[in-house]
Parts: sequence; structure tokens; C-alpha cells
Amino acid sequence: MTAPKVLFYDIETAPNLGYVWAKYDQNVLDYQREWYMLCVSYRWAHEKTTHVISLLDFPETYAADPEDDTQLVEHLWVLLDNADITIAHNGDKFDNKKSNARFVVHGMAPPSPYRSIDTLKVARQKFMFNSNSLGDLGETLNLGSKVSTGGFSLWSGVMRGDGKAWRKMLKYAKQDVDLLIAVYERLKPWMTNHPNMGMYSEETVCPTCGSTHLIKRGVRYTQTMTYQQLQCQDCGAYSRSRAAEAGVRPNVVP
Repeated sequence: MTAPKVLFYDIETAPNLGYVWAKYDQNVLDYQREWYMLCVSYRWAHEKTTHVISLLDFPETYAADPEDDTQLVEHLWVLLDNADITIAHNGDKFDNKKSNARFVVHGMAPPSPYRSIDTLKVARQKFMFNSNSLGDLGETLNLGSKVSTGGFSLWSGVMRGDGKAWRKMLKYAKQDVDLLIAVYERLKPWMTNHPNMGMYSEETVCPTCGSTHLIKRGVRYTQTMTYQQLQCQDCGAYSRSRAAEAGVRPNVVP
């Protein structure tokens, strides 16, 4: 069996554009333009370097129409189509759905199905941090911080084609995935609903990270059976043997 293809990724988008009479709680008077994709940062689990691809990587298209994200979206589609598992912060609500929106706008079929791990959901379900944003999690867990953007001026600079703004945007996007990976690795042992990595191996492995470095740590009881409890020596996650313990009679259900 082959190892699953695991993709860490993050997208950055331009905002919608319209006219309003005032700053707060306003109706849009005239809607000018839909949002579009600016860049995609990603790293496959077996890689050591994060990649960033942006509108600038398609210079002919960018020169003709700096808001045309067709080729960038096509590149993202190939990434997701090749992934077995995707990992993103707020991915289920934002990155996955935003990506799908651009796919259907450009008349593309869905990428092949993949399992999604959303580190934001894990943070909310398992812990009570003061903030679950990626940047705050990185700082709270002493894993690093996001690149400071300086606010919306970075996005407006990118949309104007400012080279300095683009360089900062690409640095910001790369750091987001680097930080995502660090946060994921720290939270991983707590992910009781992590896709089962044992499905990709004929050996007995940790279902969370796929390691074979398991030790016995007591037993685990269900309503009817007793199982050997195991702990991974690489990621720290707990699991149980696939079969009930030999010589242990199942509990009798009255």
C-alpha cells in the first residue's frame, strides 16, 4: 500500500468591490466586482519547503488582466485532485468552499474526493484557548507567529500591482503554511477523528500519524470487548488493537 498524499494549503483572496454611502452596516449601492484568488501556498507532507504560487506566476495573463485567476485556480485544482487528505486552518468553512466556488465559476468539475482536517475545528473542540486564530495559536504554543500585514493596505497594494506589496504577500502566505504545519503537529495527538492512517498500511501502525513505534499502555474497554491500548512514541496519540484481546471474554450484554 502507498502512503496517503497529504496537502497543507492556504489561499489568499482579493475582496469584493462595491460602493457604499458610509463605513458601517451599509447596503451596497453598486456592486463592481466579485472577489478572486491572489495566491495559493502549500506543502506536501513529504516535503521540507513551502511553495507559493500567485497571479504573478502567469505573466502574460497578469499583464492582460491582473484579476484573471483562471490559471492559478487550475493549478489549485490539480493540487486538490491529487490529495488524499487536506489540512487547512478554517479549511472546511473558508479554503475548501472558496476553492470550490472558483472551480465552478471557471466551469471545472470537482476535484477527486479528499478527507479534510480543519485545525480550527480541532482547537475549538478539544481546548479552550483565548483565541483560536492561527497566529494566536502559534504564539500561545510558542511555535511562531504570522507575518504582520499592516492591515488592508497590503491587499490594496497587491491589487494595484505594487511589487513591494506582492513580495510581502508571498512571504505572508508562505509563513501561514509553515505555521499551520507546526500547529497541526502539536494538536495531532488530540485528533480523535483524524483520518485513519492504518488504512494505508498492512502493518499495525498509529492511526493518527502512521508510525510503527507503538507501545502497550494498558487496555481499553468498550461495551462488549476489551482491547489492547497502544500509544505512539512519535506523535503521542493513543489507539487500540484492531482485534479484541485473545483470552479475554466479551462482556455480556443483559
